[in-house]
Amino acid sequence: MKRAVARHQTRWLQLFVLTVLALTFLPLPVPHPWDWLLTTTLLLLAFVRAPRSTAAPVTLAPPVRGRWVAINSPGTAVPSHGVRAYGQTYAVDLLMPSPEAPAKIGWSLTTRAPASYPCFGAPVLAMADGRVVRATGTQRDHRSRDTWPSLIWMMTAEAFARELTGAHRILGNHVIVEHGDGTYAAYAHLRHDSLMVTEGDRVTVGQQLAEVGNTGNTSEPHLHVQLMDDPHPTAAAGIPMHWPALKSTPDKDARWSTGDPKPTALTGFPQNGQLFEND
Repeated sequence: MKRAVARHQTRWLQLFVLTVLALTFLPLPVPHPWDWLLTTTLLLLAFVRAPRSTAAPVTLAPPVRGRWVAINSPGTAVPSHGVRAYGQTYAVDLLMPSPEAPAKIGWSLTTRAPASYPCFGAPVLAMADGRVVRATGTQRDHRSRDTWPSLIWMMTAEAFARELTGAHRILGNHVIVEHGDGTYAAYAHLRHDSLMVTEGDRVTVGQQLAEVGNTGNTSEPHLHVQLMDDPHPTAAAGIPMHWPALKSTPDKDARWSTGDPKPTALTGFPQNGQLFEND
């Protein structure tokens, strides 16, 4: 099983967990039929379809420079993160190769400091000219969630709490930029106190917005980036991106490669585990 990065929890999973917890552990002072009504209501809400877009890929500049790896990429499958919720249909996670990272997930209770990962603190760059419509950078960077105990905690109790408190806790520190053509770019999991822009600022392509961090629903430091048709992730449909400036290589990081692309894959985008460079 591959290590999960930025497993943004879907509404159906969170609602299912809520239902199980409510029916199993809470002494609900209601008749038994109401328990089943609660279950049915939550499950119906769980399968409400997320917004979709039929927009063609939008040409943008890559949000990072140097040598990186694509994870949870639309170049392998769409939706890239398994769900369309939060406007992440074509989202991608980016991190730098980390040869010293363990190849397999272990059972240790010891986790790693975010600064021990090579991409932590790397510049995050604007993919296009635009205006900042949201910028938040006060959440702290947490330690890794790269062992089974920490992953289980992240995927259950921690993710459940983040879902209840809102999308901003899932995205962590983030910046959303309006491009003026009906599209909005979201840059998520940014480093605490690293934002170099505020709401209302005008930005130009290639301008540094912040630094890569480990905030929100993440297992290790990386940049999550997506293009949307609405500034609110909870209401947005994902839009495909095209990064012609990057140089994809035939090399793959075995830690992240997941095999051949699926029929739904976005042509021309880096695949899971594929290394690429941007000068």
